[in-house]
Amino acid sequence: MDETVAEYIRRTVLKIPRDEIKMMLQKWGFLSEAQLETVNFHQIKDNISQDVVQLCEENSADIKQAAVLDIIYNNIYPNKRIWSVYQMNKTGEETEFFDLTDFKKKFKRLLRSALKNVTINFREYEDNAIWIRIAWGTPYTKPNQYKTSYVVYHSQTPYVFISASVLRSNLPLLCQALVVASNYQDIREMELRSHSLNSLKDIVFKRYSQNFQTYCPRPLTERNVAPETVDLRIIQENRNEKERIQRLNREVFGDGPQPKIEFAQYKLETMFKSDPKMDVLDKKEPFRCLVKFSSPHLLESLKSLAPAGMADAPLSPLLTCIPQKARNYFKIREKKGFLPGSFVSP
Repeated sequence: MDETVAEYIRRTVLKIPRDEIKMMLQKWGFLSEAQLETVNFHQIKDNISQDVVQLCEENSADIKQAAVLDIIYNNIYPNKRIWSVYQMNKTGEETEFFDLTDFKKKFKRLLRSALKNVTINFREYEDNAIWIRIAWGTPYTKPNQYKTSYVVYHSQTPYVFISASVLRSNLPLLCQALVVASNYQDIREMELRSHSLNSLKDIVFKRYSQNFQTYCPRPLTERNVAPETVDLRIIQENRNEKERIQRLNREVFGDGPQPKIEFAQYKLETMFKSDPKMDVLDKKEPFRCLVKFSSPHLLESLKSLAPAGMADAPLSPLLTCIPQKARNYFKIREKKGFLPGSFVSP
């Protein structure tokens, strides 16, 4: 077995939590159950990885088997990467029969015709998802197995989820191969990115819960009798306000959990609005600003703002439209026909 393959398998095993190494190796299927029984999975991970490499050497593992193990790892831990959503388009509405063998053949042929040093591996999963792993090389160097691109393609949909390599120069070639292999005409990035691959799928496949206009506010039951010194009109006003916020929140966010998005970015390119007589700016150029919201679970955080009294309800549509518009990157520009001199101070 090649030394680079052995080192790659060793590093892949080290990335796996110790309690899950045996399960993942069983999914891999390259080592027999009898071989796995010889490994002590309770020792430190470095020793486990060395034992696994020794067994792989007995089975003469090559980079193809090592790549499959890497696909399995990334399928179980997709949140370790950042994913971007792309949508493919075609002129006709007719649906064609998808031939996986033909797809693989076209995809590999196009990439290898443009770049000989490239490693391509496929793995199919039960949800009609095709996982593709690409390790890129150059005309003079072997493929770099540590800087791979990943593609997840659902054959019955026009959507593709790409986790690009740091070598982004190969991204146009990858998109071209996808379009040709899947018989589409073009492809575009949807400005929707996240670490959570499943949440991205929930958004573009419309699988998240949004029960619009189904919420009928019910009066809150009063558990404790208010003290005599408290103005009951204030209690009723607070109760009505809480019910209003709950109703608006349900109309905007629905009843179920929100898709997991970690950030939203807004790029502002609008003109500075002031009295023309003041002549604040010598040049009538757009005012540029970048605003980014970040959170481990941004949509759930936004959903909790109004009930917590930290924002007015309803929130701005720019914040709440992320799932409906299927994007978390926005550019805010002036409307067409805008004249800088038409703005006046209030």
